[in-house]
Amino acid sequence: MTVQIVEVSGQKLAMLPIEDYQRLVDIAEDKHDVIAAEMAEQRRTAGEEYLPAEVLDRIMNGESALRVWRKHRGMTLEQLAERTGARKSMLSTIENGKAQGKPSLWRALAEVLDVSTDDILPLN
Repeated sequence: MTVQIVEVSGQKLAMLPIEDYQRLVDIAEDKHDVIAAEMAEQRRTAGEEYLPAEVLDRIMNGESALRVWRKHRGMTLEQLAERTGARKSMLSTIENGKAQGKPSLWRALAEVLDVSTDDILPLN
């Protein structure tokens, strides 16, 4: 690596060919990626849940978060209704955006699905 040290306004600066500069940037980015991967693995080992991108994409594309989470957990409407004490028809209308449901129902749904209420509430 060829480096030239110059002084400008009392500050020393290192000048190097762009190829060398880019190589140093690549090394720094690789190190950042390794650290991020190690931190993610620590969180996963500690129990943090990882969601498939497909699950997040479906929610971000406007599908009912409640429906997406229910299906991700492998539950039917009947099973969710049974475990929350809600009527299947009520849950269906909530998933279809035609009803909102009471806060107590949302808390029960979140508990059964093992998520926060923020994870299942409609985005809009």
